[in-house]
Amino acid sequence: MALLEKIRVKMGAFITVLIAVALLSFVIDPSTLQSAMSVFSSKYDVGEIAGEGIPYQDYQKKVDYFSQIYQMTNGTSSDDQTQDFINNTAWQNEITDRVLIPAVEAAGVTLGEEELYDLTQGTNISPVLLQDPSFMDENGQFSRERVAQLVQAIAQDQTGQLGMYWGYLENNIEKSQKVAKYLSLLEHSMFMSPVELNRMIAENNTSYNVDFVVKPYGFSVDSSIVVSDSEIKEYYEKNKNSFKQAESRDLEYVVFEVVPSAADVELASQDMEKIYNEFVTEGNVKNFLARNSDQPFNPYFYKEGDLATIATELEDFASKAKVGDVLPPFQQENAFIAAKVVDIKQMPDSVFVKHILLQGENEAKADSLLAVAKKGNFAELAAQYSADQNPNVAEAGDLGWMTQQYMIPGMESVLNAKKGDVFTLKTTYGTHIVKVTDATKPMKKMQVAILVKEAVASKVTYSDYYAKANDIATKSEGSLEKMNAAAKEAGVSVYPALRVLPGAKTLANYQHTREISRWANENEVGSVSPIITVDNKYFFVVGLKAIHEEGFAPYAEIAPTIKSYLMMQKKGEKVAAETKAQVEGASTIEAVAEKLGTTVSSQSGIAFSSLTSQQLDPKFIGAIASAAENTLVGPVVGEIGVYYFTVKGKETGAFYTEDDAKERNRQIYTAVENVVPVILLDKAGVKDQRYKFF
Repeated sequence: MALLEKIRVKMGAFITVLIAVALLSFVIDPSTLQSAMSVFSSKYDVGEIAGEGIPYQDYQKKVDYFSQIYQMTNGTSSDDQTQDFINNTAWQNEITDRVLIPAVEAAGVTLGEEELYDLTQGTNISPVLLQDPSFMDENGQFSRERVAQLVQAIAQDQTGQLGMYWGYLENNIEKSQKVAKYLSLLEHSMFMSPVELNRMIAENNTSYNVDFVVKPYGFSVDSSIVVSDSEIKEYYEKNKNSFKQAESRDLEYVVFEVVPSAADVELASQDMEKIYNEFVTEGNVKNFLARNSDQPFNPYFYKEGDLATIATELEDFASKAKVGDVLPPFQQENAFIAAKVVDIKQMPDSVFVKHILLQGENEAKADSLLAVAKKGNFAELAAQYSADQNPNVAEAGDLGWMTQQYMIPGMESVLNAKKGDVFTLKTTYGTHIVKVTDATKPMKKMQVAILVKEAVASKVTYSDYYAKANDIATKSEGSLEKMNAAAKEAGVSVYPALRVLPGAKTLANYQHTREISRWANENEVGSVSPIITVDNKYFFVVGLKAIHEEGFAPYAEIAPTIKSYLMMQKKGEKVAAETKAQVEGASTIEAVAEKLGTTVSSQSGIAFSSLTSQQLDPKFIGAIASAAENTLVGPVVGEIGVYYFTVKGKETGAFYTEDDAKERNRQIYTAVENVVPVILLDKAGVKDQRYKFF
């Protein structure tokens, strides 16, 4: 159990496999249990991978498994964010086992017994173990002994948790090594020949100076340009893969936010009046605020300008106040605020702190070491005696600059210390011998107790807003058309929400709207929801306007977009033909500009290697890179207009080196690496339908 506790204490977050490559964003499942034959029909599947349904029962086993791992490493946590993380981990595990690892093994990647032994006990320790804090010694270095201790303790662990944890690690080690080998194959396939290398260096070291004329397309509609239905359909069929879409829904909704009424605000004002006089005379403001304020006491010391971020009234008051002065109540929106100056100090914003951390039996040495530290070499003492042996600091014992925001709890007194002071203090980590070696210039700062009474919506107010929402819902009679009419009659806005995913938990700027997407998943187009309450603060009435099925966007839906694109293409061709006729006989760029009634523009330093950084038309830049010098070129049909240009000169530098070219190739490899999982998931037909249950 001691080992389990050590693992739990050292792990600050859920144990995940951090494979430092973009390809693997999946958390590997250590479980080797095979899914039993499910008694459920596909109706109870949480998804589908490679044509095989994932039964709810099997998926829940994975969720339970990862929940156990989480509890072992972090302790129990039941918040929604943690549960979502565990659920997603279980799902990514399914994808890893059913899609990623089979693809890796199909490429011929295997892992032998000797190799696995080497990864856990040999000379090539797996990053899975190296990065696990539970296997690090007091100096932050990997310890084989700690690995051995865990393995040896498995037989004596009656809970079985150590065995489960080690099995988790072993499976992660095996699968991460397979992925690493697969990535190595992929990387070595990105071979760059000497010819390609030299070409890339030459292209990146060449820039162009260009004079050009552009005839913009403009935004006006040209009625002479016609795009036929057959052209649109042909483009749709040829580019169908570009129109893939996830399942989603278009919604329209009315929302009522419950806010305090004037009567509620007046009640808060009266509450402030009742306690204000006691606040003025109260000596223990911390306890007083804990009992009476809607915000607790903040021990922060404010400098000039800080309080303005809360309220200008507070800033104006504090700039002239003395200790004990009180600011009478004022209203800020639906809250009433009063304040009292508790303390005023001259103190720095930040101090540089060194320390010697003593723990356990060594804390008894604090007094004797303090005397030595005041006269001796602090860094040498820290290196010899401190339990904190951080290898990433400039000098032993360095904690760094501390501020009120960046502060180890219990060390707040360092901000009041003088430069050179050496003293002891206690924190939850142990006893510290502390030295302040530097500090910013002291300035006047104030500690201010702020009393807040916020107006809260009463039951009557709550009922009033519910009645308004209910009026819309009742008059809608389940019809989106009637909902819009009822909203118009009531003078309230109807908001659109487009492409809402089935498992969405947010809607626009509203959080925790899972019930809205759940309702949308279960109803038909044109229907309207009953009142859906969110956070006990918002009342929604929602209508389902459209459903977008997973797959290819329907032709009728995408046709207008295709038509606009094809019309722009045809407009470019038409403008090119018109300008070509206009400039016939012109042999210089100046003559072209004159015939087109425009002026010549000049641009220097245009590089083919930087298409996006120069804010120029990519098609224009591509034409420049292949053009001869001092030759009139055009028309070039670009994305925003038709171009004519002349390359006036080329400049060749040597700033782009072979190392730059190889780094660029690595970037290309990373891009390929990122798209591989997308391709694998698409090929496997992964369908995530967990929203039906979670």
